[in-house]
Amino acid sequence: QVQLVESGGGLVQPGGSLRLSCAVSGLTFSSYAMGWYRQGPGKQREFVAGITSGSDHTNYADSVKGRFTVSRENAQNSVYLQMNSLKPEDTAVYYCNPYRSLKDYLDRRPDSGSWGQGTQVTVSS
Repeated sequence: QVQLVESGGGLVQPGGSLRLSCAVSGLTFSSYAMGWYRQGPGKQREFVAGITSGSDHTNYADSVKGRFTVSRENAQNSVYLQMNSLKPEDTAVYYCNPYRSLKDYLDRRPDSGSWGQGTQVTVSS
């Protein structure tokens, strides 16, 4: 089974930075595109960022473009999300998730059966 362990969340002030990590097991990590999603209070889960298996392409939600950077290290079975210039509206639980196909990556469609615990990010003064 796929295991996804997100970490790195915490409390930061507006304008601050945070780096999230996601450790993946249960699949051949280097073969899968990966995505980041978030769910804020009273909101639906939404797409944040994605990256192909070889890091040759990335994908970002308009709300985070220019502020967040997704990357991965296949030898470590890990994907990362560098979050800069954080805003209160970035407050959410952040999740990573594998894409089953390139089409799913392009369509921003996650694997609904592979959600982990997530990591809480709170942006507040």
